[in-house]
Amino acid sequence: MADEQVQTPKLEDLPKVDENLKSQLEHFNTGALKDVETQEKVVLPTAEDVQQEKQHNQFIQSVEGFSTDALRKTETVEKIVLPNAEDVQQEKQHNQLIQSVEGFSADALRKTETVEKVILPNAEDVQQEKQHNQFIQSVEGFNTEALRKTETVEKVVLPNAEEMATEKAVETVLKGIEGFDPSQLKHTETQEKVVLPDAEAVQQEKTQQNLLHGVESFDKSALKPTDTVEKIILPATEDIAQEKGQQQLREGIETFDPANLKHAETQEKNPLPTKEAIEQEKQN
Repeated sequence: MADEQVQTPKLEDLPKVDENLKSQLEHFNTGALKDVETQEKVVLPTAEDVQQEKQHNQFIQSVEGFSTDALRKTETVEKIVLPNAEDVQQEKQHNQLIQSVEGFSADALRKTETVEKVILPNAEDVQQEKQHNQFIQSVEGFNTEALRKTETVEKVVLPNAEEMATEKAVETVLKGIEGFDPSQLKHTETQEKVVLPDAEAVQQEKTQQNLLHGVESFDKSALKPTDTVEKIILPATEDIAQEKGQQQLREGIETFDPANLKHAETQEKNPLPTKEAIEQEKQN
């Protein structure tokens, strides 16, 4: 990827900008912009944050100062499981199947010719393409002067009692995890057990092997040649009516006049905490 050279696009390959939009950008008056000042606020940590930071540092120090002399030495025993008679027989059948596929004669295949058909668009497709192009042209030539200037007011929503209780519960769980004493754990040893298959599993495996053997020894000369007939299904009356309804809906959307819309103002309300939530916050 680093050896590839970036080619500079030609002038005719660059995207074209609408003349109306280009003129608006060139004659834009920067004096209409208002001067604003950015205020940076520093939020001090609470007592809970300081306590949590102290506990986290103590946990890191305990991990760094952990004595490896308290660990016990263990030895890993690796066991080798030999395959049984069924696994050996299955491996032989698999190898025979691979050899039969590798030694397959391509001369037994019949020569066929592929016919490529080109389907021309019908009248509905052409009409739909024209409507789509007209819609794109209407979007590109949209007059931005008809838009009205609005201001967005961002309001801060205070957390309710349930959110504060959930936050405290999460902090309690984290403190319990960080202050956990691993010396309370008991030493255990893992024993590996080999489970032999039962009579049903053995019978099922034999049935599957017989099925594979039947597939491998199948005589292809018993098959009869067939010709594939491709049928074209015409749409029903309901499908045609549904397609017309969608086209009428699409035409109504594309020809919609935004001048008929009424101006509306959105008011965002900030829900204040209840008296019970304030009282509970004071108690905590």
